[in-house]
Amino acid sequence: MRLEDIRYLFGYDRWATRRILAVIDNVPDEIWGATGVVGDRGLGAILVHQLGAHQRWRLGLGGDDEAASAARPERQPLPSPGAMQAAWAVEWDALDAWLDTLDDAWLARVDKNVPFWQMLAHVVNHGTQHRSEAAALLTAAGRSPGDLDMIFYAMEIARDPA
Repeated sequence: MRLEDIRYLFGYDRWATRRILAVIDNVPDEIWGATGVVGDRGLGAILVHQLGAHQRWRLGLGGDDEAASAARPERQPLPSPGAMQAAWAVEWDALDAWLDTLDDAWLARVDKNVPFWQMLAHVVNHGTQHRSEAAALLTAAGRSPGDLDMIFYAMEIARDPA
């Protein structure tokens, strides 16, 4: 896989996550802070976990194991929806800066017989799982984020290339 392909996958990940974040403003506290809805998590905790996993993979693959271990927003008090949106903005800036340091040779590196590009694809797929959970909860609360399918992202960027 090429770095261009990884950028596309993370572009989709950001696009779809933004669609979720766009509909969480003013979510009632009983929905945002609920627990035990999907496993032991509710809407807010699902999104916090998605963010934490994203941070840990970026930091760990970037070689900062100590920071990766410390990146545990799940252990902090549940942030407000606005704070969650701000935290994702910071993570996306960090991701962009990190992706700028990678190349195709780095993506081909292997750890425990798994190429790094497959680990990065996993991060995006992991986000898809948790966005789906959040989207179902938001839709049930009358706040659907709309279609999150990758093809809609592809069509959008085809109409408006950056």
